[in-house]
Amino acid sequence: MDISVTTHDNAVTELGVTGRLNTVTAARVRDAIQTAVDENRGRVAVDLSRVVFLDSSGLGALIAGLKTARDAGGDVRLVRPTEQVELVLELTNMGSVLKSFDSVESAYPHE
Repeated sequence: MDISVTTHDNAVTELGVTGRLNTVTAARVRDAIQTAVDENRGRVAVDLSRVVFLDSSGLGALIAGLKTARDAGGDVRLVRPTEQVELVLELTNMGSVLKSFDSVESAYPHE
């Protein structure tokens, strides 16, 4: 799994995740979100358009990151989740907690 980090002008940190988000890789995503929040960038967009697999550990990392960001006055929003990720969100009823958007711009419009 790879994670790219892009900082946007509107103080949003975009994390581009590629590969499998599972037990083996979940801690890296959780740490990347924590780092973004620690650097006063609590507004995090996680691009999941290249995630081929998400399991409960990966979902747990996203939820932990959401809690971290919200505790700091920010938020974590998902961008372009794949069909497999959307299925996991739907089956676990987490789609209402972890909001999905078509782009970083639509996730954080003029905020």
